[in-house]
Parts: sequence; structure tokens; C-alpha cells
Amino acid sequence: MTAVRPDIAPKPLPEAAATFPPGFLWGAATAAYQVEGAAAEDGRTPSIWDTFSRIPGKVRNGDTGDIAADHYHRYRDDVALMKQLGLKAYRFSISWSRVQPTGRGPAVERGLDFYRRLVDELLEAGITPVATLYHWDLPQELEDAGGWPERTTAERFADYTALMTGALGDRVGTWTTLNEPWCSAFLGYGSGVHAPGRTEASSALRAAHHLNLAHGRAIEVLRGRLPAAAQTSVTLNLHQVRALTPSDEDADAARRIDAVGNRVFTGPMLHGAYPQDLLADTAHLVDWSKLVRDGDLAAISRPVDVLGVNYYTPTLVSTPAEGGGDTRDDGHGASDHSPWPGSEHVAFHLAEGKATTAMNWSIDPDGLHRLLMDVTRDHPGTPLMVTENGAAFDDYVSPEGRVQDPERIAYLHGHLDAVRRAVADGADVRGYFLWSLMDNFEWAYGYAKRFGAVYVDYASQRRIPKASAHWYADVIRRHALPPREDRT
Repeated sequence: MTAVRPDIAPKPLPEAAATFPPGFLWGAATAAYQVEGAAAEDGRTPSIWDTFSRIPGKVRNGDTGDIAADHYHRYRDDVALMKQLGLKAYRFSISWSRVQPTGRGPAVERGLDFYRRLVDELLEAGITPVATLYHWDLPQELEDAGGWPERTTAERFADYTALMTGALGDRVGTWTTLNEPWCSAFLGYGSGVHAPGRTEASSALRAAHHLNLAHGRAIEVLRGRLPAAAQTSVTLNLHQVRALTPSDEDADAARRIDAVGNRVFTGPMLHGAYPQDLLADTAHLVDWSKLVRDGDLAAISRPVDVLGVNYYTPTLVSTPAEGGGDTRDDGHGASDHSPWPGSEHVAFHLAEGKATTAMNWSIDPDGLHRLLMDVTRDHPGTPLMVTENGAAFDDYVSPEGRVQDPERIAYLHGHLDAVRRAVADGADVRGYFLWSLMDNFEWAYGYAKRFGAVYVDYASQRRIPKASAHWYADVIRRHALPPREDRT
């Protein structure tokens, strides 16, 4: 993906053209550790996030996902709420340690039964289940054996994929291998702000390659075991990288971050090769000639049916001014260690003049439009799905028992309009998944940040649809954006 390019003025469309293509899929997404709870029930064993969240100081307020939103026990009510909101699809992830506690060997039927019940409930409600095999929660026993920096973890992932297709392949028609492998590799093994909390630049790069390989091995299993009509995908949090200035130095900073933030995955997955500039930037950290074995790139580049794109905010970078020190305000958590191996010196910036979310992320819908157009240009013919997009704000329940969140409605309106414009400009975007269906355990932020369209009172586990949930339900019903004056 080309990181540096002139700004493209979005093409305004008349309000009457605010509809989406026929068949455009409307959904919402969650992740297992963030919502399920039931952390020690029915045979589930600890994942790396169970372990990480118990290390003092790693998660805000010492929060864990032990209970989370208690989706494990309340899934029927949650599916009923999805149906009430008119969702056409639900993107959920499977807890690997719930169904295969040690990361190897036979499955635990009690764990599989939960996902069978969930999928049956979704199908009964007319909601398409979209299963993600991995959303960051590696079984702890596999991490104890070395985790993603070890090649054998990719092979274990293929075995796990086979177990899941055997259990759900007759009723789930859309499968995603990995969610945001950049976070798994570089936040988990580079900066250490995510589980397992390691700070080893070379291990982060090794993890990235083995996640790529795990994806390829899983696609082989899925294609060999699923009906021909099944859809396969991978979801990437592609960084919409921009240089702070037109200088050559800032352009090179953007190139570097594009390489280790995007092309480390899109290169091998979509083109069958790692980019040469990435290999050069990181040659002092890892011997790629030994890491990448014969046959790896052919396996990794097995075709997928859809590329999932997650977007929240753009990435604005520069080379620090001489004597200015490094500035890593990259939105990925505070750490003395960088998640950008080989490019640790690059500085990150908030966009000037932009409002921010409760995560202190710049709100920039045009970034989503540009990202979708960049992917369309760089990987022509690749169908796309926006698999996560949303915002955290400081939501609260009013004395009347309501949650008014006009900032989130404005955020969603702007970003859905960006998707609509991208479609009009030629991007093959086939759906949109709101992040998130409900408030949940927000990783290292614990329960301090609320991304949900549905408010969760964690003490009572009461669900309260926010104003944005009702707004999104209206968008789905219309299959179009309402006029801007109807946003609140």
C-alpha cells in the first residue's frame, strides 16, 4: 500500500444518493475474551489474556475478562437484541482455550456446544454468523511453549481450525482466520502493551511471519473442508499512513510505517512476497532468509474471498526534528518499547484541528475513504468488508434511564458516508460491522472505555441500547444514511 499520496478531495454526493448497494451486509462485532466471561467454566483454561490481565499494572484498575459482559450466559437475550436492532450479521470470535484448552489434542465438547447454541440462535433469528478463529487469546500453554514467535504455533492453529470447521462448518458460511495480526505480533511481542506482554523486537517480527503462516494454513483447511460456497477472509487493521510534511524525511517515515504496519501482511498474503524495503529495514533484527522457509509464501498467499478492513483513525508520522527526541503518540498504548521494529525513531502525531474520541484518537472519516481507495488501487479485484469501525466516548445513563451519545452518531454517520463514497468511487465494499455491539472489556483499558452501541451496566449486566443503536437500526432499515439533521 502506498503510504504517501496527495490528499484526495472526497466527491460529495447528493443526499438522495445516500443508499448502499443491494446485498450490502449490516452487522456488529465482538470478541470472545471481551464479552463472554465464564472464564473457568465448562473446561476453558487460561489464555494469554487471562494471564496478562492478572499482572499488576498491565490492565487499568486490575480489570479482567472473567465476567466481562457475561455473553456466555446471556447470548440468547443478546441475539434477541440483535434481531430487535435489525442486524443482518454478527461477527464473533471463538475462544481457542474454550474449545481446545491446551492448544493441541481433541476438542472439549462443552466448549464447542456453546458456539453451536450461539450459531443456532443466530440462524433462528435470521442473522448471519461470521466466525473469527483468532482474536488475540492464545491458549496459555502454547505461549508457555514459545507462542507466536515459534513456528509450531502456526501448525497448532491449523489443527484448531480443523476442529472448528468440523463442529460449525455445516452452519457457518463465513470464516475469518485472524483479527488484526499486527496487534498480536507487535503489541504483544514488541511494545508489550498487549498479552503476552513481551518486549522483543525480533520476536515480534517472527510472530508476524508465523501469524501469516497460520493464516495460510487455516485457509488451506477451510477450503478443504467447507462447502464451495463458503467465504474465507482475514481482517487487518491497516494503517492509513500520512506524512506530516512533504519532506523526503517524512515521506521515508511514512514508507517505513506503511511497511511494518501494513505491507508486512498484505505483501505475503495478497502478493506472495515480503516487501524488500521491510526486509532491509529489519535485517538487523531477524534473518528473513532463515525465517521464511520454502513453501511458506505459497501457503500464505492462498486466495481469500474477502479482505476485512478495520479502521478507527489515521496515522500521521514524521522523522523527529534534530534534538527533538522521539514522539510515539501512536494511539497504541504507553510503553518504553516500540511496536515498530526497525523504525523506532519515527514520530507520531495527532491531526491538528480534529476532534478526538475518548481514546484520544483523531476523528477523520476521510481517512476511511482514502484507505478503502488505497486498498482498491493496490490490490485490485479484492472484495472488501469494513469489519470494525466505531468510537469510544464517555457514555452515561441519564436519570431517565437513557444513554444519549450524539458524538458516536456523528462519528458513525461520517464514516458510513465515507464507505458510501468509496463504493461510488469504485471500491468493492460489501458490508460494514459496527464495533462494538456492546460495551465490553477493552483490553489494557479494562472497563474504562465504552465502544458499544449497547450500554452494559457491569454490576447488573443490564443492557441499554444507546441512541446510536437506534440510529444504526434506522440506517439498516433504510439501507441508507438518514439526512444529517436526523443524526441525533
